[in-house]
Amino acid sequence: MIKEFRDFIAKGNVMDLAVGIIIGAAFTAIVKSLVDDLINPIIGLILGGIDFTNMYAVLKGTVPAGAGLAAARDAGAAVFAYGSFITAVINFLIIAFVVFLLVKAVNRMKDAATTKAPPAPAVAAGPTELDVLMQIRDSLKK
Repeated sequence: MIKEFRDFIAKGNVMDLAVGIIIGAAFTAIVKSLVDDLINPIIGLILGGIDFTNMYAVLKGTVPAGAGLAAARDAGAAVFAYGSFITAVINFLIIAFVVFLLVKAVNRMKDAATTKAPPAPAVAAGPTELDVLMQIRDSLKK
């Protein structure tokens, strides 16, 4: 059973999947930073300086005025954190777009590798040396 498990793990698909998951986790951190540190401040600027990630509505409980989302959650209030949801949607769209571009590039490379060069045009070949010699021999026999 251990040998079967080792063979399963050593298969290319499993190793490719593991590498994909590791790179995906690292890429998620990059996208999260992109959204949190670059995109959200621009959206906040457009919305008049509002901190986009801390947008929420208090459903139940009391929260000190101007408290951030983390402070509201720490206070035990039930919050409707629509800013976090919008941030997650933006993250998803960016990741989905990059994965789309990656798959498109891989498919293009795969198509280029599998596309065969068109066959060379057939060149009309003249008689070979053997054919000429056989014609001369036949002519001499006559």
